[in-house]
Parts: sequence; structure tokens; C-alpha cells
Amino acid sequence: MRISGLCAAAMLATALPQLAHAADDFALERYFAGKTTATGHFGAINGTSRDFTVELTGRWKGQTLTLREDFRFDDGSRDTKTWRFVKTGPGRYQGTREDVIGETEIRVSGKVATFSYLVDLDPSEKQNIVRFHDRMRLRPDGTVLNTALVTKFLFPVARTRVAFSK
Repeated sequence: MRISGLCAAAMLATALPQLAHAADDFALERYFAGKTTATGHFGAINGTSRDFTVELTGRWKGQTLTLREDFRFDDGSRDTKTWRFVKTGPGRYQGTREDVIGETEIRVSGKVATFSYLVDLDPSEKQNIVRFHDRMRLRPDGTVLNTALVTKFLFPVARTRVAFSK
């Protein structure tokens, strides 16, 4: 009996650091449920430069995170976008948004989420389709930094940086 108790204690001691690490991993539903705020900047090679703030409201229901983003740009203009992320497995999600062409697959490894998606920046007759390559990192201070490279025909055309906080 005493040996089995020691074995159980040894197994628990080995598992505790892994369990604690898993709890610290980045999970979209854990971070973005409720209210979140963000500040960001978009800069393109054509000289376009825009600063913005975002008020986010996230709702987790079942396996779906609905994340409404209310943007306010430095020129006073506003925009609203809504992501829908469906959790498809541990550290995996499928995402859609009204201006995203098709779906994106989000992969989370530890404190980092990566995803890539196509957006039509000009939904009128003249399309301007670009690809965003996002990388979100949960930082030790509890904020999330999202950096994205924007490409067109595989060439970098813009970068964006967004810092989220609760």
C-alpha cells in the first residue's frame, strides 16, 4: 500500500508541471470571452498608415466563439467585423468573418496562435485580394500581441500590429 501511494505521489508530481503549463496555454475562448480592448497600427508600402482602437465583445457558446470587433480609426471612421471561431480540437479552430474569403484554420501551440486568410480589401467590382499571415502571442503580462504580414502575389505589402488587453 505504501509503495502504491509513493508511486501515485510521484506520478502526480510529474503531471503537475504539465497541467500547470496547459492551463497557461493560449486559448481563444478563454482570452476573448467577455470584453477586450486593443490598440493597433496598419502600415502599407503605398504610404497608407492608420492607427486604430478596437472594442471587442466575445461570446463562447458550445464550441463557438463569436467575437465582435468595433474599430475606431484615427481619422474618425468606424468599422465592425465579426469573427466566428469553431473549436475543432485541442488548439485548433476554424474561423470565418464577413470579409474573409473562405475559412481560416487557427493553430495554437503553447502561447502562440497562427493563422492565414484571404481578404478582399475593396469588395466593389475592382477586387483587391490580399493574404494576412497572423501570429498572436500571449505575453507574460496577460496581454496578447498580434502581428500580421500582409502579402499580395506572395510579396509583402503591409504589416499590422495589434495589442489586446483585458
